[in-house]
Amino acid sequence: MLYTILQIVLFQTLFLLVYDLFLRRETFFNYNRIYLLLTSVSSIVLPFVKLPELRKVTTQETVIRLPEVFIGDASNTTSNHQVIEHINDVAITSSQLPVWQIVLYIGMALATLVFAIKIVKLYLIKNNNPKRWKGNILIVNLLKSSAAFSFFNTVFLGANIPNSERDTIYEHELVHVREKHSLDLLFFEVLRILFWFSPLVYIYQNRVKELHEFIADAKAVKHQGKSNYYQSLLHQILDTNTLSFTNTFFKKSLIKKRIIMLQKSKSSQKSLFKYALLLPVIFAMLVYTSTEVKAQEKSDAETEMIQELTDKELLKIYYNKILEMEKKGIKFYEISKYVGFGDGKSNDYIESREDYLKMSAFMRYMVKIMKDKKSESNELSDESRELYKKMYDLPHKSYQGYLEWKKTDEAKRKWESYTGNGTLKLFVEDMSNKTKKEQKRFDDLMNRLNKDKSYYKLIVTDGKSTSVIDSPLHKTESETELVEVPFSVVDITPSHKECENLISKEEKKQCFSEFVNAHVKKHFNKDVEKNTGLYNKRIYTRFLIDTDGNVTRIQARAASKVLEEEAIRVLSLLPQFIPGRQKGKAIAVAFSLPITLNE
Repeated sequence: MLYTILQIVLFQTLFLLVYDLFLRRETFFNYNRIYLLLTSVSSIVLPFVKLPELRKVTTQETVIRLPEVFIGDASNTTSNHQVIEHINDVAITSSQLPVWQIVLYIGMALATLVFAIKIVKLYLIKNNNPKRWKGNILIVNLLKSSAAFSFFNTVFLGANIPNSERDTIYEHELVHVREKHSLDLLFFEVLRILFWFSPLVYIYQNRVKELHEFIADAKAVKHQGKSNYYQSLLHQILDTNTLSFTNTFFKKSLIKKRIIMLQKSKSSQKSLFKYALLLPVIFAMLVYTSTEVKAQEKSDAETEMIQELTDKELLKIYYNKILEMEKKGIKFYEISKYVGFGDGKSNDYIESREDYLKMSAFMRYMVKIMKDKKSESNELSDESRELYKKMYDLPHKSYQGYLEWKKTDEAKRKWESYTGNGTLKLFVEDMSNKTKKEQKRFDDLMNRLNKDKSYYKLIVTDGKSTSVIDSPLHKTESETELVEVPFSVVDITPSHKECENLISKEEKKQCFSEFVNAHVKKHFNKDVEKNTGLYNKRIYTRFLIDTDGNVTRIQARAASKVLEEEAIRVLSLLPQFIPGRQKGKAIAVAFSLPITLNE
């Protein structure tokens, strides 16, 4: 919600900048009025407009997810691994309102009270002074006053206004009545209540009031000479009305501008093209709202909630959300993405509180799956129950406990030992001042990185800052120039020789997927997965078919290093493919392939 409010304020700023820089000095008063009303509404509506077409054009996916490969009995996973399109639709809610929302609502309540007081004040002025009807116009004669203003079909005229000026001022106020200017001002009064904190709404209202006076002046001056009209404007009136939703004739801050605008020549028709500036501005806003980055996408309410809830409360929320995702039919693969698998954060030495509790909730979910599996087959022993009970709690009792554990040598060595995805790791006490022993270990790891192609990078950290060093063996000229192109827009998709004679892109895609699926099932060593002791082993892999058709940049992630190595081995056995082509040139296409191993 807070992010949407910031977007609205940003859009209002841009619209007002265009108006002040290009349109405000033009004499197209009615067009300017329409511009201000239209853009004030557009700034509120546009943040909620998401056009899929623009998202496709500007943010194309570069990795193609192939159909999942099931090795073994696939029926074991179908009850737990369902898919839906939008994980973010599942909302995390909190019973407590964030502080900023409380302040927002209090401000809105006070702004509403101020508006109500203004209405009451106007009502009292209307009822405490003599009035009479002139056609469908109600004229209120303000005793002992020199003010002049209007509100809908009511015109307020001060009794002290000279008779020589009274008709001119009345004609001016009639324009406000006929043009329904009061509706504009009331609309901005509502905006002032909703956006009481934003000065831009007040600027919008002042700009509109300014235009109202220009419009009324332009029409009223036709009924009287300009010199007499200037005299009416320059007449010293001290008793002016300041209600923001009424059109006031005597407003000192506007008199100079009104006279200047009356003297100004009409704008040329060529100046109308300035309104075309609105089109690219709105288009840019639509592109922005349709292609937002997801991470900013976490609501501010959720952020506030995370800060206020205890570890156990937040863990329960994440766990319940995972269960809700499963209930709604979300695949196991998507659930694992929600908790952080595959986002690259495993390289961080210290996880954030949110990531730590999400992963703990996921492990609790895995315990539930294993427990339910054994219960269904009547294999749940008392020993298993005790083990699951221990696994159900937070690994380190709390996030603070986790932070304390990360200071231990055990935690540092455990982090270093995980070298999946071709990653080497080193923990040092001080990044800027390594000890001799640390420097020697660093040199040894750099030597391995520079000589062994199975390693892609070295991560060095002291828990506060992190340095990532890429392998020079994987920075060849041909690889750095590869451009990964979405499968859906490739002119000629990567394919195998068995699929070469197929005509349509969909047929080739299906043939390619089936070939890779069959290859993995044929070559995967099932004895490897039996020795891991895990249930429903799952491996996430990624590979690239380069411009020569070779399978490169193979990566794998799993709960066991043994499974990762086996997946990399199997994918490295894939033959050379016919590379994809785009506009006549060979291009590289990236793929992701989830593999599930069942008993």
